[in-house]
Amino acid sequence: MELRIQEDAVLGNGRLDCLPGPEDAYRFRPAFGQRFMLFIDTEEEFDWSQPTARHSVDTSAMMALPEAHQRLAAHGAKPVYLVDYPAINSPYGADIIGPMLASGGASLGAHLHPWVNPPYDEVMNESNSFVGNLPIALERAKLQMLTQRIEQALGVRPLCYRSGRYGVGPATAMLLEEAGYRVDVSVRSHFDYSATGGPNFAGYPITPYRAGPGGGLLEIPLTTAFLGRWRQNGTKIYARTRGIPLAHGVLAKAGLLNRVALTPEGMPVQEAMEVVRILQGEGLQLFSLSCHSPSFAIGHTPYVRDMADLRRFYEWWDKILGLLVALGVTGVGLDDVLADLEAQDRGLR
Repeated sequence: MELRIQEDAVLGNGRLDCLPGPEDAYRFRPAFGQRFMLFIDTEEEFDWSQPTARHSVDTSAMMALPEAHQRLAAHGAKPVYLVDYPAINSPYGADIIGPMLASGGASLGAHLHPWVNPPYDEVMNESNSFVGNLPIALERAKLQMLTQRIEQALGVRPLCYRSGRYGVGPATAMLLEEAGYRVDVSVRSHFDYSATGGPNFAGYPITPYRAGPGGGLLEIPLTTAFLGRWRQNGTKIYARTRGIPLAHGVLAKAGLLNRVALTPEGMPVQEAMEVVRILQGEGLQLFSLSCHSPSFAIGHTPYVRDMADLRRFYEWWDKILGLLVALGVTGVGLDDVLADLEAQDRGLR
């Protein structure tokens, strides 16, 4: 009977795999200004071109994080390290993440890759690589084991979460509220993963909004925008051309429509800078930038294969973060976001 009640509960409002309503929109208090946050998926290395595998749990690329942290912090960034199970379970995971948290210039979050996160009770296939597709009891168990392992290793309970492959499902928001999480960053606005069994975020806002059955969860979507002459109708055009081979590339080359996310992984810096200028001018309160920790080392992701790639990777950050600061958009950490959320929960303005 209990499971039935839980399953029924997730069919209401507050789901992360459903479009939010206008009433769910969240605005930071005026003193917050315009800020940026940086989220780093801190995870194992694996071959992105191959199916997910339980044996891919190496985390040697984490050794590059302390240097990366210093370079990002020089621009005022206060990274949120979203740590998955192999990363926190590695022999040196806590030794790398702990000092960065202790410095006061970083925050902690959780990142769930179900294929390398116990318990391993599911069949390995692409659909099940999106944790939101798993039975509620199994998604809950994986989240609990990850949360407990992070708290055990670092002495801090994570309050921010990102689902691996952005794989939220009907129960995810409910389970996050249940586990005490306050912020989710799993929504990748304007991206559609339904062809491989994942969620469809087409048409989702890029501004924060309330989620969860009790409204206690703040969703901070990754910042994505459309560029080009047709940008105002980008959501509709992208949806209509999704099944047409090469359509999106043709639209981008013609200067008609281009989808750009604020990440150095596959996004040209000049286009990302244009997105920053447009959204800053439109008054976006919070910019959400992201990347994967293995990209800070050579040879682990498609984006950083050699030293030249790594140099361009850091140059992307230098230019984007430098532009944000020049426009008056400064870095903010998770603590300040939580403080604003808690103040508004208490009715303070």
